[in-house]
Amino acid sequence: MSIRADQKIKNEISLQDPIGIDKEGNEITLIDILGSEADEIINTVELKIEASRLYNLMERVLKKREKTILELRYGLHNGVSKTQREIAKMLGISRSYVSRIEKRAIKKLSKEFQINSCQK
Repeated sequence: MSIRADQKIKNEISLQDPIGIDKEGNEITLIDILGSEADEIINTVELKIEASRLYNLMERVLKKREKTILELRYGLHNGVSKTQREIAKMLGISRSYVSRIEKRAIKKLSKEFQINSCQK
């Protein structure tokens, strides 16, 4: 029985045991790696929550043209962002008008984000 117990202990790994060395010569432990993955998961979830809030605000606050310009400018649907010049050509308006609409839309969203953050 004692031999089996010893073998189980040999297979156990402590989270504090060194598993390697980083570029700077510091020891890396298992807890270092697991901790960073947990942080990344939390950051990803928080980012998705904020993105969801942004899309809801865009639907509620922005006019159709403002929303369209922001979606095209920042690639919110397909990941491909467009220049103001490209958007202007697509919509048949001037580049400077696209710029003004974009700034106005961002200002509206920023204001709403601040209002909603204060209410929570």
